Amino acid sequence: MSSPKRLARFAGLLYLLNAVASGFAFAYVLGKVFVSGNAAATATNVVANPGLVRAGAVADLFNGTEWVVLAMALYLLLRQVHKNAATAMVVLVSIGAAIVCLNEVFQLAAVRVATDPSYATALGTAGSNALVLLLLDIHHYGFLIAQIFFGLWLVPFGYLAYKSAMFPKALGVALIVGGACYLVGLLAVFLVPDSGEKINVFVTIPSAIAEISMMLYLLVFGVKTPKTVRDSVIATVAA
Repeated sequence: MSSPKRLARFAGLLYLLNAVASGFAFAYVLGKVFVSGNAAATATNVVANPGLVRAGAVADLFNGTEWVVLAMALYLLLRQVHKNAATAMVVLVSIGAAIVCLNEVFQLAAVRVATDPSYATALGTAGSNALVLLLLDIHHYGFLIAQIFFGLWLVPFGYLAYKSAMFPKALGVALIVGGACYLVGLLAVFLVPDSGEKINVFVTIPSAIAEISMMLYLLVFGVKTPKTVRDSVIATVAA
């Protein structure tokens, strides 16, 4: 895949798959089954939709794995700009992806507790339901902890996009700002628990706009490739 534009469009496709898988697992699946503070309703939803919850876990596992491949594709595209920044981007993604994947243990355990009658026998229905809610609460906070790396990887990525001649500089700035917004939103959740979730949704809107803009640029335009940049990327990928 020696053409910078083809490599960029491949990265854009991976970015799109990342967004779809994440949206399905987090927004749709958890939105359908997880009722914060209501153990009975949450357990009932899990019992009614065990296959859907498992599919959400698989989507998150795919998301974490594919995120690493995305970072590697971007590394090949941008490492000639600043190798250390490109390496940092891959390392940060790898840590975040590991958290995302390991976090699925709690979601799958919640399905096990909800659907295996031995837990209700041992703990009682109320106890079993409470355990399901606790496991999904832990899963939720695990996802928020992964948000640290959703934000941090955008900083070197934005820097590389800004310093290269391949993207509009505004995209690089937007990614860096978006990375900072992810971190601010996470702090709000943990430091202002009563309203932190709502603040997080609002504060991370610029993050979503920045990432969607970069994804669309990669898919539609690929990269701007002046001859010097094109020759450098081709040489880097071929090495």
